[in-house]
Amino acid sequence: MKAAVVIEAGKPPRYSDFADPTTEQGEVLVTVRAAALSQLVKSRASGTHYSSTGPLPFVVGVDGVGHLDDGRRVYFVLPRSPFGSMSERTVVASSQCVPVPDDLDDVTAAAIANPGMSSWVALSERAQLSAGETVLINGATGTAGRLAVQIAKHLGAGRVVATGRSPEALKGLGSLGADLTIPLGDEGDAFEQALRAEFAGMGVNVVLDYLWGRSAEQILTTGARTGKDTVPIRFVNVASLSASTITLPSAALRSSAISLLGSGIGSVPLDRIARSIEQLLKVTRSAGFGIETKSFPLSEVADVWPTAENRPRIVFRIP
Repeated sequence: MKAAVVIEAGKPPRYSDFADPTTEQGEVLVTVRAAALSQLVKSRASGTHYSSTGPLPFVVGVDGVGHLDDGRRVYFVLPRSPFGSMSERTVVASSQCVPVPDDLDDVTAAAIANPGMSSWVALSERAQLSAGETVLINGATGTAGRLAVQIAKHLGAGRVVATGRSPEALKGLGSLGADLTIPLGDEGDAFEQALRAEFAGMGVNVVLDYLWGRSAEQILTTGARTGKDTVPIRFVNVASLSASTITLPSAALRSSAISLLGSGIGSVPLDRIARSIEQLLKVTRSAGFGIETKSFPLSEVADVWPTAENRPRIVFRIP
């Protein structure tokens, strides 16, 4: 079969032949129709993600949309290594497949599942968001962050505060549901003052963090100093787009009611991640969730891979 295959470490995948998969107990064979390119896919392919596994060569891709042998159209996640989603066929545990609604096309379903899941799982499974609570989304101008604004409102957030580096991109978040936007700027005094006003005012119940780094440090320390004792803060890290580490004084945790959590592969069981994705896909059209996409045939993977950016979402069509 044809697939996007990593043959050499640190090099983009090539469109080449790869052995056909065969199923093992509990698995299903999927004929793939669409698979999205994400930062997770790229970092797993390069071997830098914490969940990267398996020797070379291997097929890239962590999720996609396709058909089972009985004709059912499904979204699937985490095929068995060395098989990935960017191939004509792959194998995956049957429990890691969920139905795709008829009103959702292959490209949109493949594009929205992973970035939408990041906030859906973080808010519902990790933060256990309650209706009416305030959510601060740190890094809300990328694909996942923009969806997080929409999903937070859909899941019942009473107020959504969004941060981002681009003032122009922040302006568009109001129409998606953001009640307040805070520019990161140089993450200096102005950012901290805005945070203090928010924590000391109505208070923040949940922080959904896509950036980590300096802005996460400031949110945690400011929340510890000025947050209300009656409004415990659940800080959920989803990604580390700014930096992989932070410096956090231990007093920030001892002196406050902050709960520091993570959301990702390993922190939530795969069956619950799959259930969250099924819920997301069911309401994507009715809730009006939007995502910018651009699709390419899989045969162009070597050319598209190095130039792909966070927006629009790149989806490879197969075959």
